[in-house]
Amino acid sequence: MTRSLLVLAATTWLVAASAHAGEQAASGVDEPPSRALLDALSRVMAAPDGFEDLFDAQVWLLDMQSRLARRQPKAYPSRPRRLALLERIHTEARRAGLPPELVLALIDVESRFQPAAVSSAGALGLMQVMPFWKAEIGRQQDDLHDIDTNLRYGCTILAHYLQREQGDWTRALARYNGSLGRTIYPEQVMQAWFTRWWVDH
Repeated sequence: MTRSLLVLAATTWLVAASAHAGEQAASGVDEPPSRALLDALSRVMAAPDGFEDLFDAQVWLLDMQSRLARRQPKAYPSRPRRLALLERIHTEARRAGLPPELVLALIDVESRFQPAAVSSAGALGLMQVMPFWKAEIGRQQDDLHDIDTNLRYGCTILAHYLQREQGDWTRALARYNGSLGRTIYPEQVMQAWFTRWWVDH
C-alpha cells in the first residue's frame, strides 16, 4: 500500500477525542507477561545509551523539533528542551528497533507529551507504562516518570508485542494498550503517525 493510500485510510478512521492511557495487560487482566518480554525488559534497563548514526539523527531531530513546537508550543516552548526530549525518544526507539516516528505518534496519543501524565488506570509517563512491570522484572526502584526510564520500558514492551504479532502493528498496538480485539486505539496511533509524524526514508 502506498503512503498516500495509507494516509487516506488513516484519515477516515474513527478517532476518539481523548487520549488513551496505555494499559499493557497485567497478570489476571489479559494474560501474564511472557518470560521473553520480562527478560528483554531486564536486559535493556542496563543497556548503554547513544545514537548509531549521529548525522541521520541530527537531521531527524531538526525536522521533528519543528513539528513538536507546532504540536505542543506551551509544554515545550524552547528549542533545546524539544531537542533533548526528541533525542531521548530517538535513542530508545532505535534501541528497540522501532520507527521513532511511530513512538512519537504513540506518545502523542497516550500522554500528549506530558512526562508527568497519570491515567485513570494508573499508567504513568510519556508512554503510559503500567507500574506492575517494575515488580515483574524486580526493579521497584525505577521511576516511570523519568523520561529515559519510561521510554525504555515503553519501547521494549511495544517491540516485544510487534515481534509476537509478526509485524502486525494493529495487534501489537492493541496489546500495548490492553485492548486486543478492538481497533480504535491502533487507528488513533496510526492516524497520528501518518498525518503528523511520518517521514519518508
